[in-house]
Amino acid sequence: MRDKVTRLFVAAAIAEACSWLALLIGMLVKYGPPENELGVKIFGPIHGGLFVAYGLLVLAVARLRRWSLLATVVALACAVPPFATLVFERWARRRGMLATVAAGRPTRDAAPVG
Repeated sequence: MRDKVTRLFVAAAIAEACSWLALLIGMLVKYGPPENELGVKIFGPIHGGLFVAYGLLVLAVARLRRWSLLATVVALACAVPPFATLVFERWARRRGMLATVAAGRPTRDAAPVG
């Protein structure tokens, strides 16, 4: 269960960043020379849904993995600036905050023991 929620969190972090890119392109088209709102109408709700999903998954993973309050707040705040969810996910992975265990042995994501 814990590993599944963590994988969903990673997927949500990546998807949220991709939706940011799509929304930024949609905004460029909306306010640029073509002046077409279709991109914003499509990607705005998608980004909003992924934003909420990321936030909920941050709370779930923080609870399951016992993140500190500061790490949880930073993870939530990273949903606001474009692409910051990717930065947080990589930072958390390097620190072993997203480590998974397979067949009783830690994977390469886990922090070394000793």
